[in-house]
Amino acid sequence: MPEIAEVARIVHFMKSLVGKTLATVKAIDDTNVFGKVGTSGAEFQDALTGKKVLDAGRQGKYFWLIMSSPPHPVFHLGMTGWIYIRGEPLAHYRPKEEEEEKWPPKYWKFILETDSKPKVEAAFADARRFGRIRLVNCAAENIRKTTPLKENGPDPTIDTNILTEGWLEQKMKSKHVPVKALLLDQANISGIGNWVGDEILYNAKLHPEQYSDTFSSAQLKQLHKSILYICQTAVDLLADSSKFPEEWLFKHRWGKGKKDSVATLPNGAKITFLTVGGRTSCVIPSVQKKTGAVAGDVKEVENGDEKPAGKKAAKSNGTKKRKDAPKVEESDAEEQVEETTKKLKGTSRASTKPAKVKEIVASGRRRSGRGRPKV
Repeated sequence: MPEIAEVARIVHFMKSLVGKTLATVKAIDDTNVFGKVGTSGAEFQDALTGKKVLDAGRQGKYFWLIMSSPPHPVFHLGMTGWIYIRGEPLAHYRPKEEEEEKWPPKYWKFILETDSKPKVEAAFADARRFGRIRLVNCAAENIRKTTPLKENGPDPTIDTNILTEGWLEQKMKSKHVPVKALLLDQANISGIGNWVGDEILYNAKLHPEQYSDTFSSAQLKQLHKSILYICQTAVDLLADSSKFPEEWLFKHRWGKGKKDSVATLPNGAKITFLTVGGRTSCVIPSVQKKTGAVAGDVKEVENGDEKPAGKKAAKSNGTKKRKDAPKVEESDAEEQVEETTKKLKGTSRASTKPAKVKEIVASGRRRSGRGRPKV
């Protein structure tokens, strides 16, 4: 799923629409992309045709266009959604240089054309239809005060006056969830997804399973620095991974499940994979050491005395964790189900029945064998 940096890349290229009037708007009436958030392709088309684009903005995984008059379109890419600018192959963060551009792109949901010369053409395509396109009827300066933006936390690259060291420490201490799950919860901080979350925790030398309220002030200070550094660097580089620092985990993490893949960093440090917050986490155990209680080995407090959680207590803990699981943005939740379905289907190729999807527990408890790269 595109995260904070990929969204920043899209907004960068969408700036080519600013100052121009949309002469042509065509939209497919997709009941998922438009319908699940209370609008339709026809409404989108009517709302934007003939309007001038004044600006483009973003917050976390959401971005929008500011039109000459309301309503304004607000977008979420879901899992596979993307904005394409005709003639701009670099607008996509994974361009295929040898592939001839097809226009409109496959699985398009809307197409925009400006009245300028030369005209600018943009399109939104989404193969899996988990993207969402809303129309918000408010003044431009109030877009971030509307749903769903107002329910999301501060953006690490925009709201640094909010996301301070003190704010982060208070947020971490007020919750008892694995730190990775806390970072992925968009209600806490906007824009951090799976790879960004892993990069932050690797940079901060924190284990993703460790509970958020068990870190020292020094560790939380480093976490704050890592959040700002990783997010700002990725955004500044417009998600161009070829320009990411060589020491970043991103450069070495993508071998999971591939035959003959290298399961170590260039320095020999072992790469492992865990499931935390319902998502696969890439971890370097030699760097990210556990310094406090983690999911699965928390001690219970009974009558003022601490005791290790036994089998029954662990089962009870699991139930509690399901209740306390962090909220997930709609498209993120759907992504988790899709990923799980894909994995389960792969376990029995001969079966023609759809795989059953088990509930994903946010506690990320480790089990034997979990965390080893598949070969």
